[in-house]
Amino acid sequence: MSHSAHGARHVAIIMDGNGRWAKQRHLPRAMGHRRGVEAVRALVRAIRPLGIDTLTLYAFSSENWKRPEDEVSDLMGLLRHFIKSDLNEFITNDVKLKIIGDYRVLPGDLVTLIEGALAKTAGGRGGTLAVALNYGSQQEIVRAANAAAARGVITLDSLAAELDTADLPPLDLLVRTSGEVRLSNFLLWQAAYAELYFTDVLWPDFTVGHLEQALTEFANRERRYGGR
Repeated sequence: MSHSAHGARHVAIIMDGNGRWAKQRHLPRAMGHRRGVEAVRALVRAIRPLGIDTLTLYAFSSENWKRPEDEVSDLMGLLRHFIKSDLNEFITNDVKLKIIGDYRVLPGDLVTLIEGALAKTAGGRGGTLAVALNYGSQQEIVRAANAAAARGVITLDSLAAELDTADLPPLDLLVRTSGEVRLSNFLLWQAAYAELYFTDVLWPDFTVGHLEQALTEFANRERRYGGR
């Protein structure tokens, strides 16, 4: 499916269902997260062929710190591994990495890895992968409102210019996997006129084909932006 066929420049995904996937198979949660990373890898490779400018993935919310300590440290370990193993592929495919959220509170060695990856991929022109780390949309809006107020008056444009996503295209399509039907503090401002797509597929089972289905559905919807 070409870019012109679906018209979605910016797609965001709430990757949900790793734990349930593992539980169904009597595997530890960590295995679900590992399989989830494989699903991410396949989608990153599809950014350009699918004609998407930006793919934003909700990897770790500011609320995820409440999870058991061993699960949090496993997720951090996976992130380290993903950056180390996939960075060269990002560079080869001209994919630019962007982080939204306050990643600087993550473990120091991980922050260093992330900043290295951001620098090495900064010139990427083959699409952007935005990863939400320690991200919460309400907190982002409060930060943006304070920054806009400090510069002068708060308007729609002045606040939007201070959001973590200010340099990304407007959000077109937001996908959530595993049958949950809520936004979970993700891209609340950005999703004002986005199309929402919910699927029962658990994240580790989510394929490029599933994303293509979502894009086809998106292409068939009529977007009115509040008009008639």
